[in-house]
Amino acid sequence: MEKDIQILILDLGSQYTQIIRRSLRYLGFHSAIVHPEKSLEWIGKNRPKGIILSGGRAGVYDADAPKVPKKLLDLNIPILGICFGMQWLAYVHDKNTIHRVKEGKSYGPVEVNFDKKKSKLFQGLGEKIQAWASHGDSVRSVPEGFAVTATSSLGNVIEAIECEKKKLWGVEFHPEVQETEDENIILNNFVSSICGCGQDYSKGDAIKEIRENTKRELGDGTAIIGVSGGVDSTTLSAILAPALGSKLKSFMIDTGGMRKGEIEKVREIAKNAGINLEVIDKYKEKFITEIGKTIDAEEKRSAFRRVYGEVFKEVAKSYKSTHMLQGTLATDLIESASGGESALIKTHHNVDLDLGLKEIMPLSDYFKFEVREFAHKFGLDELVSKRQPFPGPGLYLRIVGVPVTEELLEVVREADAEVAGILKKHNLYDKISQTIVALLGVKSVGVKGDGRVYGYSLVVRTVETNDFMTVKGFYLSKKVCEEIISALSRHSQIVRVFFDFTPKPPATTEFE
Repeated sequence: MEKDIQILILDLGSQYTQIIRRSLRYLGFHSAIVHPEKSLEWIGKNRPKGIILSGGRAGVYDADAPKVPKKLLDLNIPILGICFGMQWLAYVHDKNTIHRVKEGKSYGPVEVNFDKKKSKLFQGLGEKIQAWASHGDSVRSVPEGFAVTATSSLGNVIEAIECEKKKLWGVEFHPEVQETEDENIILNNFVSSICGCGQDYSKGDAIKEIRENTKRELGDGTAIIGVSGGVDSTTLSAILAPALGSKLKSFMIDTGGMRKGEIEKVREIAKNAGINLEVIDKYKEKFITEIGKTIDAEEKRSAFRRVYGEVFKEVAKSYKSTHMLQGTLATDLIESASGGESALIKTHHNVDLDLGLKEIMPLSDYFKFEVREFAHKFGLDELVSKRQPFPGPGLYLRIVGVPVTEELLEVVREADAEVAGILKKHNLYDKISQTIVALLGVKSVGVKGDGRVYGYSLVVRTVETNDFMTVKGFYLSKKVCEEIISALSRHSQIVRVFFDFTPKPPATTEFE
């Protein structure tokens, strides 16, 4: 299939590289992500009509910066550089064009103003848009032969450059993320108008491809899949159960960190999805004991991952399986630094497990909203596709700064259910992408029943997003906040309730 792929994406270390691919898929175009050092070899075997250079965390002048082959400039193939990619296009033509920034880096929204003589890249847009910036260095001047096609109002920063004669375009902001309010017009202009690509991807092909690719990887083997009841693993099991039949064993681990009523809900989901599900609950106390030994977020994730792996090994042995299927998404791989050249953000329990089984991740190219669309196709709207995501380690990640105990898990479990109920009552739950209710381990003084109380605080975090690579705070009204505070502060150990609407970046969706 690769010989038919029209767009090549060079992974230069951005957290958003997979989002470029996702956005192109949304527009109807296949693309391939390739390490820059393998790009010329790939191009020699394929015939891409366009090349996109992703962003990246390094400076173009750094010794460890990605090595983009200069020969790409001689291939007469249109190139779009994004963030680091644009800086490289300028730097490779004139090293004096890059402004090294130590402070005042740009992270967040920026107003981009387009030149009156509008570039082909920006056709169909107005005079300005709100875009998303995430960069330190910037292009302070353009090389000979290049033109500035967009600037931002703050300090007249160069936001876009081009040299149409050499088929080179660059943007400092990130057109691939949803916070850039261009409705994907910029990427579509590059792929369709500039590169001359025709649409070659249909959403209807995705499920067929997932099944065929999984069957091919599995071969004559048998597979196990852990179903958490969340969108990803449940939908994947529903997609593959009819295709694999007796070659697939689906099970659920009761980790002790589940939401209130989660086990019953998952059983119901599995039954409606035609999944034969076994629930394993004998490891619950071990999860609590091992994770409760530390308050460090990464150590907690590692402890969960270790016990999780033990359960997988036991099930695999009993079923004599050769493979394990994971509902791992592109987001998980990116944050785990397993999705290419991006930096490690946090360890995920379902990435790069070494259990003596061959690992298959059929959803590793996809994002949450795409998996929700798959769930919709299988009639799982009410039970799966409309449910808010829940991390594998569950409530263990929502007890912050204090050792996990069964008692504190129950406090957070009840608080989570209380908040969900209030949000549903006000018809807000389905508008929020994810709600996190966490216990903060620092105690403070409160007053209850005219007496002194020394207790914990709960923080309620509500966000909205499309792909969970970037999120915005979902701001609750004063009325809803007061109702939540009243409900949660009734607990004897809770004296304060906070609300967190910090976007990602700089925060992540979960606290740990």
